[in-house]
Amino acid sequence: MIQKGKSVVSVGKKFRHKAETAKGRAKKVTGRVTGNRRLKAEGRTGQAVGNLKQAGDKVRNAFRH
Repeated sequence: MIQKGKSVVSVGKKFRHKAETAKGRAKKVTGRVTGNRRLKAEGRTGQAVGNLKQAGDKVRNAFRH
């Protein structure tokens, strides 16, 4: 249960982090299909960054409850 007055990671932030992961995944797949190694690497990086941000959100929420 969320206590009044305690802030948690906003829904907008969670959405942005999920979108960043999805964007990275799309770049990675596009790079793989086209044979573009740079695009594939950018996609892997973007996906990893998004996943790390989501993990950070989960940790923040766990300690605030």
